[in-house]
Amino acid sequence: MLARVRARRFQKALDVGCGEGRFCRKLADEGVSPVGIDPTSALLRAAKAKDVSGAYVMSEAEYLPFPDRSFDLVVSYVTLVDIPEFEKAIGEMARVLMFGGRLLVANLNPVLSAGMKLGWKRDDDGSPQCYQVDDYGSEWSHWVEWSGVRVVNWHRPLGAYMQAFLSNELVLRHYDEPAASADYVDEGNTHARVPWFHVMEWEKSAA
Repeated sequence: MLARVRARRFQKALDVGCGEGRFCRKLADEGVSPVGIDPTSALLRAAKAKDVSGAYVMSEAEYLPFPDRSFDLVVSYVTLVDIPEFEKAIGEMARVLMFGGRLLVANLNPVLSAGMKLGWKRDDDGSPQCYQVDDYGSEWSHWVEWSGVRVVNWHRPLGAYMQAFLSNELVLRHYDEPAASADYVDEGNTHARVPWFHVMEWEKSAA
């Protein structure tokens, strides 16, 4: 994500679903002026505590409180899986983006989320054999929990996201399925065997 930011000279960014502001702080370190939005007050308080001079606004992604064409960069850092009305949210992200601006997206890979129900098939000693993907083409939700946080994630096929981006006059400029870093190896090397994330960069074309 940072490599895509560094490839261009962005000035003003919107981080949609900024959480505790981690990527906003990284954007600021790159010389970009960020605004973070999130619907969760506790996360916004944490963001403000870590970045007292930062701009953080309580808002849902489906109803962004900004004028048209306000930002030359909009970021969605693993947030689309948390948004029920994802099509409306993508439309809002496109609306506040300047012509020629970029929408930078990291999201859970739908291949990964389609396996959340069944997970890894394991042999008798517990070693992972293969990742079981099912019900890929439907949209459905499930609960996930980590570090004491419990949220609803949505699985959607890649085509559903692609249609939403394309219907908002966005042009795909970059796509990647980044591998886990070399120093991260889990039991069974599962992060290398299944694509966990994908990164997309979309440009708002001038109509």
